[in-house]
Amino acid sequence: MFRRSEKNGTARRSSEALRLVKVSKTYGSEENAVTALDGVTLSLRPGSFTAVMGPSGSGKSTLLQCAAGLDRPDSGIVMVDGEEMTGGSEAALTKFRRRRIGFVFQQYNLLPTLDVEQNTTLPLKLARQRIDRDKTRRILAQVGLGDRLHHHPDQLSGGQRQRVAIARALVTEPGVVFADEPTGALDTRSARDVLRLLQETVRVHGATVVMVTHDPVAASYADSVVFLADGRFVGEMHAPTVDAVAERLAHLGDEQAAGSYSTMAGV
Repeated sequence: MFRRSEKNGTARRSSEALRLVKVSKTYGSEENAVTALDGVTLSLRPGSFTAVMGPSGSGKSTLLQCAAGLDRPDSGIVMVDGEEMTGGSEAALTKFRRRRIGFVFQQYNLLPTLDVEQNTTLPLKLARQRIDRDKTRRILAQVGLGDRLHHHPDQLSGGQRQRVAIARALVTEPGVVFADEPTGALDTRSARDVLRLLQETVRVHGATVVMVTHDPVAASYADSVVFLADGRFVGEMHAPTVDAVAERLAHLGDEQAAGSYSTMAGV
């Protein structure tokens, strides 16, 4: 996550937490080919909270997967914290993800046989890094689970499970935390708590959060919203509000539907 300055040996961050340059991804072949991403270029600064939105099929999930190293783009460059992630072997990519990237998924992805503390430190074990239990417990206390260290996932609410997932994402001090519909399986109150926690992840921990969501309410917690349509970057909104995001999404849906109709009609 940090690079060393050759001059004085002190750690410093890159000026860009995430950079995509002309990233494209197509699934299928020939007449069945579907272009999920079409030359997307994007730059996010460190310590920012960005929501990625668009109509169904706009490419937002593919963008997250390629940016997070879960899938390889067909072309283009992906850089995390100043280091290129595209290219290299699968083993090197896996190692990079474990050191530089945190994940928060809709379904939590916790191991039922491990308790809260063990689930949180699992990325460190997989990366064969030293486990700092004091630091781990401090993070768990910050996400409101200081008294749940030895509870198992089936003893927790949905909101508490997602808090474990956020703590797990933070424990390796990643360059970027990717959240894929993190409130999709939660009730309204738990969703609000998780979104506030993601804000704290940015403001207190200095992390960079990229969240894919379909929900304008969730997007309103972010610093900015990036909009996709037909696999392309089509706009950005700073200081988003629920109404402004919902209106922009409605127009994107109308534009996408009109484009599909024109294509089918041969226009």
